[in-house]
Amino acid sequence: MKHIYKGLVLCGAFAFSAMQVQAQTTLEDFENLAAELEGDEKVEVAFRSVDEQDLLGGVSVIDMEELNKKAYTTYSLDFLENVVGGVSGNIWGNDGYLVVVDGMVRDANNVLPSEIDNIVVLKGAQAVVLYGPRASKGVIQITTKRGKVGDIQIDVNVNSGMYVPKSYPKYLGSAEYMTLYNEALVNDGSAPTYSAQDIYNHASGLNPYRYPNLDMYDGEYLRKMYNRTEAIAEIQGGSDRVQYYTTTGYYREGSALKYANNADNYISRFFVRGNMDLKLNDILTAQADANVTFYDSYTAKGNWWSNAASLRPNRVAPLIPLEYIEEADKATWATINASNHLIGGKYFLGGTQLDPTNPIADAYAAGDSKFVSRQFQFNTKFNIDLKNVT
Repeated sequence: MKHIYKGLVLCGAFAFSAMQVQAQTTLEDFENLAAELEGDEKVEVAFRSVDEQDLLGGVSVIDMEELNKKAYTTYSLDFLENVVGGVSGNIWGNDGYLVVVDGMVRDANNVLPSEIDNIVVLKGAQAVVLYGPRASKGVIQITTKRGKVGDIQIDVNVNSGMYVPKSYPKYLGSAEYMTLYNEALVNDGSAPTYSAQDIYNHASGLNPYRYPNLDMYDGEYLRKMYNRTEAIAEIQGGSDRVQYYTTTGYYREGSALKYANNADNYISRFFVRGNMDLKLNDILTAQADANVTFYDSYTAKGNWWSNAASLRPNRVAPLIPLEYIEEADKATWATINASNHLIGGKYFLGGTQLDPTNPIADAYAAGDSKFVSRQFQFNTKFNIDLKNVT
């Protein structure tokens, strides 16, 4: 009997211990839940950091670091329309919103998605209260990544992809265009412009320089695909006193055009960003950020796509072989001899009184446009904790 009592006491003790463990676990769960509800996630707003749950209405937060793990994009604000209501190229229908990067008014193009920690969208009165009347049409506030306490961490990402047009427009040939143009004139009660002989000459292709059949969407001028490649390296780490984050990268993008100087069209960007957080003492902390960006682009002059949509196929032969020009045509030969734009010594850039120039001639002789941008940006911020004073 004595052993039975001892067994009951031990069972009761184990049961009580189990209840204590269960109670402790449940209490811990509630504490974790409370911490989540209190908003341990800090969000950078003007001049300070606040808990996400303390943000006022009209404020939306996007965790770009998490989004970048699920989807790839090349522009810093591409995700906004998918995630934030009321954003569609503008904020609540208002164009001209203010872009702020790490507390300074910057250009959204000068920060890549891989550099961003989070984006805060401020709408309505919340934006004006923080940034004044220039933010009346909304604010997009970008916070770049910062270092974390821990061992050095190095991440390298390389992305390469091909831009492949699904299809190019079917360009209407000269004979078909001239036939339909005559038909439209007749339907309007006017006489046709092109004779049957003219239409036949353009359709036959016997002399494509006198009777051109220009197709600006032909494979002679356009690539089936072109490439964009980028490589980005990130290094971060630090101690309780110093945390650092730095990233560097380069990307280059080609063009669908492959004719004459257009074949060399490109866009490139090289950048270096470094963010450092310093704890000088218990009441004074500092941040020092630097960003360097080298941006270059090259484009042959002329608007190829606009001309491709409007230039008639029967009007211009872009390149005329010199052997097709009659020796007795003294005026034309005088123009040719005075020209600086003989292509390969065999072709003369063609044109007419109605179309004195064309995009193919522009691609050879109109020159090019080079854009060069060099940006150097530096931010320094000091935080003083006045809790011992106030």
